[in-house]
Parts: sequence; structure tokens; C-alpha cells
Amino acid sequence: MKRTFVVGLTGGIGSGKSAAADEFARLGATVVDTDAIAHELTRAGGGAVAGVRRLFGDSFVEACGAMDREAVRALVFAEPAARKKLEALLHPMIREESERRIRAATGEYVVHVVPLLVESQGYRDRVARVLVVDCPEEVQFERARQRSRLPEDELKRIVAAQVSRAERRAAADDVIDNSGTLDALHKQVAALHRKYAELARAQRDNLS
Repeated sequence: MKRTFVVGLTGGIGSGKSAAADEFARLGATVVDTDAIAHELTRAGGGAVAGVRRLFGDSFVEACGAMDREAVRALVFAEPAARKKLEALLHPMIREESERRIRAATGEYVVHVVPLLVESQGYRDRVARVLVVDCPEEVQFERARQRSRLPEDELKRIVAAQVSRAERRAAADDVIDNSGTLDALHKQVAALHRKYAELARAQRDNLS
């Protein structure tokens, strides 16, 4: 089987990862989003719900059968041991499903959206390039606040759990500056799409 060219897309909360991924998808890339997979696994009927119930009890599963996200979020921020248990449950399942979707991809290349790519062990070895969506921290925080409607102290805890902006940029092969307009973001995505399509074709030719 020919190896798929995979771009790992990452960025801090509120940086604009989803907007960039949506545009890559529109241009023809296959997007595999770990956050979307995590939501599928923890919704009603999802493959991780039984494990959540086993680890934390019935009070962390809603009546509809989905994981109670707010309750679990509060728990894992308050108790590092609970966070490790949740990660031990979810991460192997997310990784397995991500790999399945990457193998099944039909686009010219794959954009693998991993919010904590720089923080995670092993993900860097699975991607050909790391793409960071970046913006000033004050812009990032305000966008996250407006979008998520989470309390400010909780947002600060989320940001504190991520690597710094400088560390993320240092790990990047490519950077999208998302401090401006959506049109400016789209223009940068279009240029990178051409670049990645060319690199993917070169990889396929080398493996032929």
C-alpha cells in the first residue's frame, strides 16, 4: 500500500484550526480531526462511553447515554490522575480510528488535526510536516472566549495545559498567521495546498 502524505495541523485553543481545516477540505484534502473523533467516541452510543462509566461512575454519563462533558472536564482539571485515566482510555481509540481514516483517505493528502500534537508523544513520527495555525495570544484567548463561552478561569487552565506559542512555532515546518481576516487565512491555505499536493505527488512517485 502506498504511504499517504500526512500534514499534522495544530495550534492553540482559538487559533483557527477548524477554519483552516475546513478550507483544506474544500480544496480537496482529506481532513482527519482527532477532536471530532473524540466527540464521536463519547456521544450517545460511542465506543468510549462504557469506559467512562467504568472509570468515573454513572454520574459522568448523561441520561441520553453520552459522556457528560462538563462534569468530566471539571473532574480532569481538578484531578490530574483522572485526566491520565481519561487519556489512557481515549488516546488509543482515537489513534486507531485516526489511522483507519488516514488509510481510507481519498484526497490528494491528509490534514490530520491534532490540537496537542506538539505536546504528544509519537504524533510527530506519523506526519510528514507540522503546520501550526498561529495568532497573538490575546486574539487567541478572545476568540476562544467568544466561541466556547467557557468561564475565564477554565480557559486559562486550558491554555496553561498547552505548550507556549514559541514552543509550538519552533516545532513547525509551516506556519499560518491567523491574526487577520478569514480571506487572509484562505489565501495562506491555498498556497500551502499547492505545496502539499506537489509534495504528495513527489512522495507517490518515489514510492512507485
